[in-house]
Amino acid sequence: MPKKWDELEEIQPAALKMIKNSIVKGRVAHAYLFEGMRGTGKRDAAILLSKALFCESPVDGYKPCETCLNCKRINSGNHPDLHVVEPDGLSIKKQQIKDLQEEFSKKGMESSRKIYVIVDAEKMSTGASNSLLKFLEEPGAQTVALLLTENPQKMLPTILSRCQMIMFRPLAPDIFIKKLVENGVDPDSAPLLAQLTNNVHEALDLNNQDWFAQAQKIVVKLYEVLKKDPLEAMVALQGEWFTHFKEKDQIDRGLDLLLLVFKDLLYIQLGKQEQIVFIKEAGRLQQFALQTRTRSLAGQMAAVLEAKRRLHANMNPQLLMEQLVLKMQEGSAFV
Repeated sequence: MPKKWDELEEIQPAALKMIKNSIVKGRVAHAYLFEGMRGTGKRDAAILLSKALFCESPVDGYKPCETCLNCKRINSGNHPDLHVVEPDGLSIKKQQIKDLQEEFSKKGMESSRKIYVIVDAEKMSTGASNSLLKFLEEPGAQTVALLLTENPQKMLPTILSRCQMIMFRPLAPDIFIKKLVENGVDPDSAPLLAQLTNNVHEALDLNNQDWFAQAQKIVVKLYEVLKKDPLEAMVALQGEWFTHFKEKDQIDRGLDLLLLVFKDLLYIQLGKQEQIVFIKEAGRLQQFALQTRTRSLAGQMAAVLEAKRRLHANMNPQLLMEQLVLKMQEGSAFV
């Protein structure tokens, strides 16, 4: 069920204020670009704006009433003058935009207004992008385009220039943690999940994975053996890391977890224990922090960030991890 106006306004006040002003002042643009991370409410905002524009009796002149026929039909996904385009496989195809244009060449089924939402707009093929550009250049008087994206840099500048941009900020950690706990997540696990994703559904999925629970233990253990000697760390890599972190996205997740271990150690050394996210490992981390120099932690964090960059540049994952372990052992990193 899409969020109601007040719910979304609580987590995205700036974005909702811009949308409200557009409606109240009668200055709804013909095209908007909603930009922000996954899970920040872009799709909910697109549905809310659509409802507000179709609503038969908006509250205070801009909030959807949620009870009229138009609001109910949009909530159920079957309003004839609201069209949602999503990637067909890995991309949005040219034919999908052509079908949309054809649909919009017809008169509105129940009003002169038509709205279309393009989800993951950065995934439009070149042909689809060019077709959409022509569409944006000749907008109908009552046509509104809502483009949702996580990566506007992957879109044509000519498309971006024709849209009014509205930013959707990452959810504040305290709000996100509260939402996770409300959804049944252990309060000791929620801060860690909030550091890894800004999407409630993704966080809940991670929380329920045995793979993720095991990943946390392997990462902390790798740090522990790193303090001993390179040989033991290499054995840990071969014995546990490579058998658990197999896919590229899993390795990336493992590196994120390792980075959070170092951040926690730094927080402990700075006397900011309340900010650590590996809460269940707090006792062990306290001991580790006493045995590690602050200067070394900064270098190790830099090494992990460099490893993440190389991973995304398609470096061999096994070689990458072996080099990272050796790098973190250099220069007597540990006391």
